[in-house]
Amino acid sequence: MRLRSADLVRRLASLEGFPQPRPELEQVLTPPEAAAEIVRSATAREDLEGCTVLDLGTGTGVLAIAAKLAGAATVFGVDSDPSALEVARKNAERAHVEVEFRQAEVETLDFPADTVVMNPPFGAQRRHADRPFWEAAFRLARRRIYGFALEESRTFIARRTVDSGGRIEETRPVHWELPATFAHHTRRRVDLRVDLWVLRPPHP
Repeated sequence: MRLRSADLVRRLASLEGFPQPRPELEQVLTPPEAAAEIVRSATAREDLEGCTVLDLGTGTGVLAIAAKLAGAATVFGVDSDPSALEVARKNAERAHVEVEFRQAEVETLDFPADTVVMNPPFGAQRRHADRPFWEAAFRLARRRIYGFALEESRTFIARRTVDSGGRIEETRPVHWELPATFAHHTRRRVDLRVDLWVLRPPHP
């Protein structure tokens, strides 16, 4: 990894967030510490340096920028919200990295990548909102998938991985503190039970 973990966290913490987070899209920031966890895991497996990385549901670009800072050769960030992508582009400029951001629905993507990283919707506002992202990840990743999901999604993701012919390499809890983001949030912050998944896709 080109940056020490603490330095990476500081760089990511300085990025701009969503100006007006949309609850129907579950637009919550990926905590910098959680993004650093993905970078550590992917770096250890040699899935970043020199690789093509695809960030599904990139939002403000945190994971895409983290991957580029860690040495990824080419990084694409995809999101359906143009306002989020505008922030992501500003964040990439602030971080002095080159990331290609594209507006698209994940269901329509047809270009593969070595490594897929993602913080998809957790399905708190719309049931199964995360599923198109996992389906796209299995379809597009050539080496590995690194993604976050709520603890209660374990059965679905495990079953989907096995059914696809893929393999679970790691599942572990990560610290995830969600600050009040939407109007219906009544507490200043809440700790979520979130897992980091590392998966082998079904194809080489």
